[in-house]
Amino acid sequence: MNMTEKEENDLIREKFIPKNWNEVKSNDSWALFKIMSEFVEGYEKMAKIGPCVSVFGSARTQTGSEHYQMAEEIAFQLTKLGFGVITGGGPGIMEAANKGAQRGKGKSVGIGIKLPFETGLNKFVDYDYSINFDYFFARKVMFVKYAQGFIVLPGGLGTLDELFEALTLIQTNKTGRFPIVLVGTKFWSGLIGWLKETVMAAGNISEKDFELYRLVDTPEEAVGHIKAFYDKYMVKQNF
Repeated sequence: MNMTEKEENDLIREKFIPKNWNEVKSNDSWALFKIMSEFVEGYEKMAKIGPCVSVFGSARTQTGSEHYQMAEEIAFQLTKLGFGVITGGGPGIMEAANKGAQRGKGKSVGIGIKLPFETGLNKFVDYDYSINFDYFFARKVMFVKYAQGFIVLPGGLGTLDELFEALTLIQTNKTGRFPIVLVGTKFWSGLIGWLKETVMAAGNISEKDFELYRLVDTPEEAVGHIKAFYDKYMVKQNF
């Protein structure tokens, strides 16, 4: 559900309403406590979850579509290797991945976000591993902090945000060089082409940055890349 023009204008005008110091201090202080509580809840629920892979993709993907089925199969295969699956807990690709994780009897984690047009977490999220956030940035920390790999299927702005968050943290050595897998050559080739022909050509990234991800077209390739990475480092999964 999109916002009306009036609702959009009201949101903008609200930022320009003058506030005195007491109002600013009071509002910011309460927001700080809310932010802290979201991090505490997230850390407590996720701390003992074990090795997991975050699966990103569009909430608009239709049930039964090619990408939906791929996401379900990828998650299923991940659980057979002993990995849990983390998603945003919503519909589309997220639902498919949680469904695959449940089918594989693995950990099915849903990290949701409270939005006026969302219907809540999908039915395939494990209750013990379900969290709803008010703040996008707190939610994104959970996606990255507790994942040891990232599989990205076709999606929109939210998916791109999550992808580039992971890429940036790895590029800047703020997290380990965990595997990032992009699923769908046809979908991602335009973005990759722009990054090479425009962004790298302008000197804003280096050719080495293109080694941070693997581009694949099948569930077997996606899961195989995750497995090869952990076989190399002899990491034990959730067996």
